[in-house]
Amino acid sequence: MAKSERTALVTGAAGGIGRAVAERLTAEGYRVVMHDKEPSGAQEAARLGAAFVQADLADPKEVWRLAVEARRAFGRVDVLVNNAGFQHVAPLERFPLDAWQAMQQVMVTAPFQLIRSFLPEMKERGWGRIVNMGSIHSTVASPYKAAYVTAKHALLGLTRAAALEAGEAGVTVNAVCPAYVRTPLVERQIADQAANLGLDPGEVVGRVMLEPAAVKRLIEPEEVAALVAFLSSNEAGAITGGCLPVDLGWTAR
Repeated sequence: MAKSERTALVTGAAGGIGRAVAERLTAEGYRVVMHDKEPSGAQEAARLGAAFVQADLADPKEVWRLAVEARRAFGRVDVLVNNAGFQHVAPLERFPLDAWQAMQQVMVTAPFQLIRSFLPEMKERGWGRIVNMGSIHSTVASPYKAAYVTAKHALLGLTRAAALEAGEAGVTVNAVCPAYVRTPLVERQIADQAANLGLDPGEVVGRVMLEPAAVKRLIEPEEVAALVAFLSSNEAGAITGGCLPVDLGWTAR
């Protein structure tokens, strides 16, 4: 099937990695449904000629509605990119329970709900691509990020289990696991880490974020989007169940 006949749903697509993924898939000929919690996503979708669905993935009912409306936009979903997420940085003993629960819902349960919604029809068609946006924190941990680290580890487990169930039907499931990407989420993390550690924001980038990396720079969203686009292609049909790092050598140690 030509890319122009395939539809991709990208969650959290109003900015950062999600927007870069939507732009890349649109440029490669996919019909794209962009999701975001923020209404500003509608402007980005209009710019790209994509459909847009606003929904709060912290509410399970909203996730089911997103699945219905995304399918309605173009009649099908062939590529699912579970990208939406957020960060809350705090010491474990002071971590708010509501923030913990919301992060697990948005970054673990919502992807499960969407996979559950679209996997049967992907299997029936004999082709599908699911890409979950993991993190280096899918495999390693950092202090003050207990909820995020837990969610990203769980998302990798979901990725691997789904890959084993879907593989014989021609559906691949992978996790892209980047280190620090130049996005608004990371910019907020820099400020939070500076407050928690008593450091200057510049010191946070150099001494905390990039210290373990072999390549000393932030990753650009377009670099992550390029890998997502490849995993969404026919050529990536032999890759499934993977945690593919885009981490500047972070996990090479």
